[in-house]
Amino acid sequence: MTPPRRLAVAAATLTLAAFTTACGAIGQAVDCNTAASDATKIATEFSSSMTADAGAMETAAKTASDKTKELAGKYDGEVAAALNDLADAYSSIKPGDAASLTEFSTKINGFTSKITAACS
Repeated sequence: MTPPRRLAVAAATLTLAAFTTACGAIGQAVDCNTAASDATKIATEFSSSMTADAGAMETAAKTASDKTKELAGKYDGEVAAALNDLADAYSSIKPGDAASLTEFSTKINGFTSKITAACS
C-alpha cells in the first residue's frame, strides 16, 4: 500500500472512531447515533475503495463527499453543519497529494468536536 493510501485509510479509520464515540446525549441519541452510523458506513466505503484500487482516490473522495452531503440533508443544526464540513473535507482530497490527505486527517479532531458538541 502506498503512503498516500495508508494515510487515507488511517484518516478513514479516525473518522470511524470519531463518529462511533461522539454521540450519546439522551435527547438526540437516536438522531446522533443514526448520523454516526451512516457516516461510519461512508468512511468504511471510502477506506475500502482506497485499498481496492490505487487510482480510485478521486472517485472514492467524491463519492464519500456526495454521500455525506446527502446525509447532512437529513439533519439540521450542528449535526448537519458537522456532516457538511466532513463532506467538504472529503472533497479537498486530491489524488496523489499526500498533503491533502494529511490535512484531511488533521481535520478529523475538529469533526469529532463538532459532533460531540451537537450531540451533547
